[in-house]
Amino acid sequence: MSFAGKYELESQENFEPFMKAIGVPDELIEKGKDLKSVTEIVQNGNDFKITITTGSNVIHNEFTIGQETDFATITGSKVKAVVTLEGANKLFVRLNSVTSVTELCENKLLAILTVGDLTYKMISKRV
Repeated sequence: MSFAGKYELESQENFEPFMKAIGVPDELIEKGKDLKSVTEIVQNGNDFKITITTGSNVIHNEFTIGQETDFATITGSKVKAVVTLEGANKLFVRLNSVTSVTELCENKLLAILTVGDLTYKMISKRV
């Protein structure tokens, strides 16, 4: 199953508490809480290019399944991590204390980020 495509945020749960937990400043949380992010995924086999645009903030990451890569994070830091593919439609990565699972379900992209016992859930629709 190909993740390739453009996805627009449709709904999210626990944005503010999660962002506070990972150290995002309050003023950035306030600016970002009502913005609709757009995720663009280019996939060529096991090679991925993912660009997430939220307002004027752009995060761009490229990786190959199973290979260690430097990732740009929400907080602006860089973290080394390895993305694995679970089944045909689920990407898993641990970025320091944050675990990210991104699942493709028909025309929806479900992303679940967890830090400690706090979960941030995003549902995006293919556009």
